[in-house]
Amino acid sequence: MTARKNICDGEDGMGMKDKTAGRSLRYSVVLTICTVLFVLLVLLNIGLGSVEVKAADIVKILLSQGGSETGQGIIWKVRLPRTMAGILLGGALALSGFLLQTFFNNPIAGPYVLGISSGAKLTVAIFMVAALSRYRTVGSAEMIVAAFVGAMLSMGFVILMARAVQRASMLIVSGVMIGYICSAITDFIIAFADDASIVNLHNWSRGSFSGASWEDVRIMAVVVLLASAVVFLMSKPIGAYQLGESYAQNMGVNIRLFRIALVLLSSVLSACVTAFAGPVSFVGIAVPHLVKSFLKTARPLVVIPVCFLGGAIFCLGCDLVARTAFAPMELSISSVTAVIGAPVVIGILLRKKVRG
Repeated sequence: MTARKNICDGEDGMGMKDKTAGRSLRYSVVLTICTVLFVLLVLLNIGLGSVEVKAADIVKILLSQGGSETGQGIIWKVRLPRTMAGILLGGALALSGFLLQTFFNNPIAGPYVLGISSGAKLTVAIFMVAALSRYRTVGSAEMIVAAFVGAMLSMGFVILMARAVQRASMLIVSGVMIGYICSAITDFIIAFADDASIVNLHNWSRGSFSGASWEDVRIMAVVVLLASAVVFLMSKPIGAYQLGESYAQNMGVNIRLFRIALVLLSSVLSACVTAFAGPVSFVGIAVPHLVKSFLKTARPLVVIPVCFLGGAIFCLGCDLVARTAFAPMELSISSVTAVIGAPVVIGILLRKKVRG
């Protein structure tokens, strides 16, 4: 019996080693594919446009080793800041969606679906109209603060609804209704604003990474990277929380402070996106789900960095399509993300229905 038990234990040990090796291989493959896609999309976003810049010239310009004067101006002043904005804001949206899905324990929770982006959009619209009517320029930091206030107000309402209704479907419907109400009020504000404000609001409210400057990139980098670092450092309590509140409490997690941190971080990330790019839909839902499906795990330590990278890839790809599909006309980024992201959400709902 002892010998047999030792053999079984040995087989179990080998099985565990094989599983661990298989997981490590899968993580490495997914990360490698994501990295290759990321580099490729960065080069395509920098090179393609109304004026095409060859890959060799891109490398020379980026390394400050020559290149045409026109190419240098296009890359350094227009395309590179826009590409950096897509990377940072795409990662922020994906992480915001991941945090909201963790908070509500719902796979289709996201800043756009729950109306958080629309709330941020409303307060930014009010602030922009008030500032422009007094002939004031609107600073990036002020836009983020205004968006954060709107995101927090919308989030507060959604949390109240979550306590009032137990069904996840009703929570999503409530979030969608909040989004519609905020969008309708924003449309009223645009309708009665002066001509200069209407032009600025219309371009911003469609959702776009265009017009990003290096000053904007610096500000969004500070906000997004700091918030993302805090999210990554919270990997252990997030993993415990995914296993249930009781388990997290037994592991020493202060549930009240932890939930407040999730709300604040997701609101900061989604507010930063709305302030600089306007409302961008479906990225926060689609990317975390796709990442978990590819990795075959929900472990935050693995999912969080790949989620950020996946959000950057998703937004870079969508921005490339928005710029080049019907050039010289440019589509709004939300139109492209919705076309790609909506089928993913439908797939999530169908899988949930089949499992149920």
